Amino acid sequence: MTTSEIASTGAALTVDEMRADLTLEQLRELVGLVEYDASRDPFPVTALDAVCFVAGNATQTALYYQLVMGMRLEAYQGPETGHREHRSFVLRSGSARFVVTGGVTPGSPLLDHHRRHGDGVVDLALEVPDVDRCIAHARSVGATVLVEPHDVSDEHGTVRTAAIATYGETRHTLVDRSRYDGPYLPGYQARTSTVEHARLPGGGERLFEAVDHCVGNVELGRMDEWVEFYHRVMGFSNMAEFIGDDIATEYSALMSKVVASGNHRVKFPLNEPAIAQKRSQIDEYLEFYDGAGCQHLALATSDILRSVDALRARGVEFLTTPDSYYDDPELRARIGEVRVPIEELKSRGILVDRDEDGYLLQIFTKPLGDRPTVFFELIERHGSLGFGKGNFKALFEAIEREQEARGNL
Repeated sequence: MTTSEIASTGAALTVDEMRADLTLEQLRELVGLVEYDASRDPFPVTALDAVCFVAGNATQTALYYQLVMGMRLEAYQGPETGHREHRSFVLRSGSARFVVTGGVTPGSPLLDHHRRHGDGVVDLALEVPDVDRCIAHARSVGATVLVEPHDVSDEHGTVRTAAIATYGETRHTLVDRSRYDGPYLPGYQARTSTVEHARLPGGGERLFEAVDHCVGNVELGRMDEWVEFYHRVMGFSNMAEFIGDDIATEYSALMSKVVASGNHRVKFPLNEPAIAQKRSQIDEYLEFYDGAGCQHLALATSDILRSVDALRARGVEFLTTPDSYYDDPELRARIGEVRVPIEELKSRGILVDRDEDGYLLQIFTKPLGDRPTVFFELIERHGSLGFGKGNFKALFEAIEREQEARGNL
């Protein structure tokens, strides 16, 4: 059965999800999957196909994702496969696929991109059932088509693909792989991790099972423009809006709106800075990334305590949360019972929030690279469809402490 045949509604697994041994119930819990009929959608999106990074050293970055993040190498493209200008590594954890690419030849455009932006996300690729239909609609409503629909083929079959522009230098490559059974895309060769992945306490090796959401930072005054872009071009709907006191501290502020695909597999919060006494995390990102881009990826896990313990043991640094956050009686009254004692969350710095649908647990890493730009969030959902609104003040104050230490507040 192809992805196109099974993914017309939210109540169906994609091929990648089936290969990852995920169930619909797990997906509903992990990422808040909802039922959805794509038959009348002019731009139906099945799932997030891949998060594509440009890295200054893709070889070492790919090894980091294997050794530290527990991902498995699945495919490779580079000089040894006839592509002399770059090296590209395809990694997976559950249904989450990362593609890390770096320039090899001195004149590579990838190196120009990296000189400007540093390590970062260049492409949020989307799996769609009909590339031509999506591109025709996007063009008709004014989107910039970067790559026209075309087929690429090898001995494993054919992939149809195209690309449109979004904020900054980020793009959405559209992928229909329903006629393809290779490891990633034509031109890539299957590769197997040489890293030995240790089983974690409680069983299993994965530290995360899916990408929950991808956060974009845009320039002051442009958030609504890009929210409207996702409504108009891709038919995404509003999930949440955070403005004013929702998302401000004593010193800095920002505004955020969340758009999502019909089935909620793809969720894009969009942030812009707001006028405040000092510079927000969005201002800092825009300066050091040199423009709009993807700020952080939220990785869905079924056991955030196990994941945090493993990542911290492997050297990952997380933002710290003061003890007063956990000792606040209002917090304890608001969140009620969660699956682990608050003391267990406190010892790890994990935040907790509850809304009308349930609760979630979340924690944020410090920036991954030399520039204070890209970082990860780990999130464990228990019914909640939100984004941790009740934690914003504590989170942003933690980020401000890091900004102050860097001299960027």
